Amino acid sequence: MKPATDAIVQVENVEKTFNSGVNAIHVMKNVSLAAYPGEILMLVGPSGCGKTTLLSAIAGTLKVESGSIIVFGQPLHSMSGSALTRFRAKNIGFIFQQFNLIPTLSIAENVSVPLLIQGQSNRHAIKAAREALDAVGLADRWRERPNKLSGGQQQRVAIARALVHQPPLVICDEPTAALDSKNGEIVLDLFLNVARTPGRAVIIVTHDNRIFSYADRIALMEDGEILEVTQQSHNVPPKFIHEHSIPTS
Repeated sequence: MKPATDAIVQVENVEKTFNSGVNAIHVMKNVSLAAYPGEILMLVGPSGCGKTTLLSAIAGTLKVESGSIIVFGQPLHSMSGSALTRFRAKNIGFIFQQFNLIPTLSIAENVSVPLLIQGQSNRHAIKAAREALDAVGLADRWRERPNKLSGGQQQRVAIARALVHQPPLVICDEPTAALDSKNGEIVLDLFLNVARTPGRAVIIVTHDNRIFSYADRIALMEDGEILEVTQQSHNVPPKFIHEHSIPTS
């Protein structure tokens, strides 16, 4: 086990409860987990076990009741709203399960948003966005609006948007769920390139057993708790398992 001081992400004793009417749902129970530079860490487990909640807390989009979350040495729980927004814009690329594309913008304009937030010129941002779209196989669709694309294509746009500003931490919620084998392999190769760049890491929430071989470590979560974290052996290059392909339009 690597020392905690080497971690990019350090989650310690985190608790989170959602109140639903008279009932309180305890979605994270004393959760501790670390992510290290150079790795792909996958969070797996049944639906509703707290994986996406944990991912949102690491991304700084969800406050927790207790415990600490430290990302690149910065304690997210003690940062002001504006400081946290700036920190996330620079350091974190988040791939949402629901894509969250802006329907009135072209897909290149959607992808360019993280660069514009950082103050880059529109010309530079669109150029970089087109390069990111090329990397996910959508170079010829850059002028189109999201509603002209299939679900799988929209997912690839969301992935390009998360990677365009080259954030050191990439956080993904079911990034391959809408992708066929060919495009899933393209995307996982991009994630591998991120994780193998010094000082960067990828955290993925997934139910997609086609991609498990890409993980360096797999954390099993159930009923709001991390049950175990297993190290993967990579004696051979990871492969996207085509036998379990999910059809997409």
